[in-house]
Amino acid sequence: MPRRTATMLASTLMLIALLCAGVFIPVPYSEMSPGPTVNTLGDHDGEPVLQISGHKTYATSGHLNMTTVRVTSADYRMNLVEAVYGWLAHDNKVVPHDTLYPDGKTEEQSTQENAEEFSQSQESAKVAALKELGIPVKSFVIVSTVVKDSPSQGKLHAGDVIKAVDGTAVKEPTDVSKLVTKHKPGQDVTFTIVPAKEQAASEKQKKTATKTQDVTITTTTSHDDLEKRAIVGISAGLDHTFPFDIDIKLADVGGPSAGLMFSLGLYDKLTPGSLTGGRFVAGTGTIDDNGKVGPIGGIEMKTVGARNKGARYFLTPADNCAAAAKDTPSGLTLIKVNTIDDALGALKDLRAGRTSDLPKCTTK
Repeated sequence: MPRRTATMLASTLMLIALLCAGVFIPVPYSEMSPGPTVNTLGDHDGEPVLQISGHKTYATSGHLNMTTVRVTSADYRMNLVEAVYGWLAHDNKVVPHDTLYPDGKTEEQSTQENAEEFSQSQESAKVAALKELGIPVKSFVIVSTVVKDSPSQGKLHAGDVIKAVDGTAVKEPTDVSKLVTKHKPGQDVTFTIVPAKEQAASEKQKKTATKTQDVTITTTTSHDDLEKRAIVGISAGLDHTFPFDIDIKLADVGGPSAGLMFSLGLYDKLTPGSLTGGRFVAGTGTIDDNGKVGPIGGIEMKTVGARNKGARYFLTPADNCAAAAKDTPSGLTLIKVNTIDDALGALKDLRAGRTSDLPKCTTK
């Protein structure tokens, strides 16, 4: 066999061997890619995304699209060939597996966490929108979770409204921990609560729950890295009672990043005219009860997904601006926002055609 032919054959066989090895060699990486985008002003799976009853709504137009990111599952093991392809592909991003699933988090745990964050983001979006409109919202402190085998198990339940601790009224979730940690481990603390069932019945009847009860719990010692302190084994959070019914219908979506777009969609439907002036606007960002917009993950994938869908403008959390601006899809303008007020102001400029006044993202 001629030397040239032998060399080519050996090289080919080696390449085949390397490709075969790459298919079977697992690497500790996961992949992110653009996910679906959904117009919060429109329908999804045959029904309106934002459903409002008990209050006047207005016809609108245009798009206020929330955006998503697809990720490989926690138990998916990427091989070397897939990792290299993902690194080279423009619309995908390969990241360390632990970035998406830290501390060995399972698929089930991740799904549950995303569902809880999504539910909370909906509540905050409603509160932020109604506050912006000057519509009163009643807020109250509740038991968010009860730790298994803690002193509170069987005594307090998720959804219980915490009115007071040791007779001192609570107004914020942080008030609860401050009052509990005034005790030494082993001492009793008394919670004045409205049981979750009583609260739910009152909300259904559009009344304020008045039936309270006192629950005494013996504190125990914390086992975290912080200074040893008294705990009862619960986490407190905020819940709200709205003056009319608002429902957000969007299945198979998780995480908190749609909060801003839900808020804007609600604001648009509850006010005359169109926030976008008929334009195609997409965006992302968490939102809290006071309308503060927070950063999200996968911003590069979301801008690509939005532009592919037809968006021309993208509302971008200020803390994500630099990363998003490094590789902005052609034809997409990134608008920097810190609050819901920023977003509403930018949309006002957009409606008026003042595009030069828009606060655009930069790489700095």
